[in-house]
Amino acid sequence: MNARMKNPAMVLPDAMKGIQNLFKAMHQGGVPQEIMELVHLRASQINGCSACVYGGVDSAKKAGVSDERLHAVAAWREAPFFTDAERAALALAEAATRIADRTGQAVPDDVWDEAADHFDEQQLAAIILMIATTNFFNRINTTVQEPAGATWA
Repeated sequence: MNARMKNPAMVLPDAMKGIQNLFKAMHQGGVPQEIMELVHLRASQINGCSACVYGGVDSAKKAGVSDERLHAVAAWREAPFFTDAERAALALAEAATRIADRTGQAVPDDVWDEAADHFDEQQLAAIILMIATTNFFNRINTTVQEPAGATWA
């Protein structure tokens, strides 16, 4: 399978500078890398972005996420492998990714409150930026049909 075109972030190089700055900021938020990777993977699963799921699994493994936990991300509610903080981050990722699935609040107060119980404002900012950036990449990759395992070189 071939992509329809080069990734837009590569076609317009100034876009990559902004993306790199977002990632730099996210990683200054003090959230454990494993949580950031789980959030990225869950949003990518929801959006059906094969390129981001493929890359997310690889990044999560490098961050120390076990295969057992990776296999259970899509079923995190029923799986015993996640901490309360990870569950709160995953719930936030799902709510913020599925914003069109709800009437009223896109992110319900109970989801927000649970996340805020586990993360301070700086950490929440990092998680929200990860969710938003992941959704950004998911939309680009699914539009251009970026195949799993593709490189941007």
